[in-house]
Amino acid sequence: MAHQTVLVVDFGGQYTQLIVRRVREAGVYSEMVSWTKAAQAIEEKEPRALILSGGPRSVLEPGAPHLELAPYAGQIPILGICYGHQWISANLGGRVERADDREYGRRALHINQPSSLVGTMEQGQVWMSHGDQVLEVPTGFRVTGETASCPVAAMEDAERRIYGVQFHPEVSHTLSGRAVLQGFLDRAGLTRDWTSQAFIEETVAAIRAEVGEGRVLCATSGGVDSSVAAALLTEALGDQVTCVFVDHGLLRKNEAQEVVDAFTNHFHPRLVVIEAQDQFFSALAGVTDPEQKRKIIGAEFVRSFEQHADELSGCDFLAQGTLYPDVIESGSPTAAKIKTHHNVGGLPDWMRLKVIEPLKWLFKDEVREVGRQLGLPEAMVEREPFPGPGLGVRILGEVTPERVRIVQDADWIFRSELRERGLHKGIWQSYAALLDVRSVGVMGDERTYQQPIVLRAVQSEDAMTATAVPLPYDALEHIANRIVNEVPGVNRVLYDLTSKPPATIEWE
Repeated sequence: MAHQTVLVVDFGGQYTQLIVRRVREAGVYSEMVSWTKAAQAIEEKEPRALILSGGPRSVLEPGAPHLELAPYAGQIPILGICYGHQWISANLGGRVERADDREYGRRALHINQPSSLVGTMEQGQVWMSHGDQVLEVPTGFRVTGETASCPVAAMEDAERRIYGVQFHPEVSHTLSGRAVLQGFLDRAGLTRDWTSQAFIEETVAAIRAEVGEGRVLCATSGGVDSSVAAALLTEALGDQVTCVFVDHGLLRKNEAQEVVDAFTNHFHPRLVVIEAQDQFFSALAGVTDPEQKRKIIGAEFVRSFEQHADELSGCDFLAQGTLYPDVIESGSPTAAKIKTHHNVGGLPDWMRLKVIEPLKWLFKDEVREVGRQLGLPEAMVEREPFPGPGLGVRILGEVTPERVRIVQDADWIFRSELRERGLHKGIWQSYAALLDVRSVGVMGDERTYQQPIVLRAVQSEDAMTATAVPLPYDALEHIANRIVNEVPGVNRVLYDLTSKPPATIEWE
């Protein structure tokens, strides 16, 4: 089933993939490509529209990200966002200069001419983040929007269907941003035929073509991502797939048995359980650096898979539930590396299994919908995200069996209380983390010198941004008292109020 494609050219914006997501939400298939490969991708994929992303560089810098637009102007509808907006002006004969008043955050957009694009906006609040600005538009363009300090906040050449906006319509802070993107899709004449079912059909066909008669070892943790990946692979390959669960000792309390029960009840391929607690704890002994821990955990996962690949009917492929936030935080050719994810940058060079990642360009909410389409139970689809390295990235400092026990018990109390009080609804992720410090306390009239637990609960749409959940004080007080009284080794409990950014959702 062939789809019309919107190609999003990545100029290095941290949230470029969010543009892709918004286009897909509007029912149009979209892909992202680095500006370094954009010309080739346009030739090969013949997209019906182009969107040029934002980015951290200045179009005035030598060697700045670029794409020659003359071959496409008037041939393919084009929308430029932020940096992309500036690049359209600079490349097609306009003028861009450093702004006297840089804009960061919410601004009021004033629409000063009838517009086939920004004229669709019902609310004028937009989100700005730029240091350069367009001062003169190219021939054939007209200015359609401005802010108090940005004279060209929106421009368009309606005849050639080329549009530029200085603000970010893809973020929720631009209140009518989706209307701008949908208006562009309408101007481009695109059909809304992209659905979760279409993704499943095309991905199943792609998996069958790649694997052929081969066998796949599907790594599973029991989380949403790996469960949906397993269901998708099973849909495509049936008995050619073997699900493998590595119990590395870094799971939440009672979770290993829950994973076994869930997969036994919902998947027909046999589930192989590898008991590897001693292997992982040995490899992590004495290690405190978070990047090193992630790489060790990634390597030990692969080592476990490779050790069992032959006995699993000679598997040739390793399938993972990697998502786009994992990829973008691990670094791309244009975006900065935030941290290495064990299943992306953490994979060792020596592994011989070929990796399959059928979900790597999807966000979590898209994966959940695919899971529903595949018939997975709602409890599995709506499960809170859990990191692949497990509690290894929720224990700051050395990972030991005793420190894992502390986190497991504290985490179980926290999440159980949230569920019992009905506070878990709307929470994207909740957990307990153990800090690598000690503090003085007093218990039973005696001095203690023990470790603090940090509780974290956040709301998010896609893990790219997140805000702390304002839990009731009385609930936090009760949870803290339970943890201090019931978990040996803890004498202090803290609650993390930091958003993402500047923090990440996990502590490591």
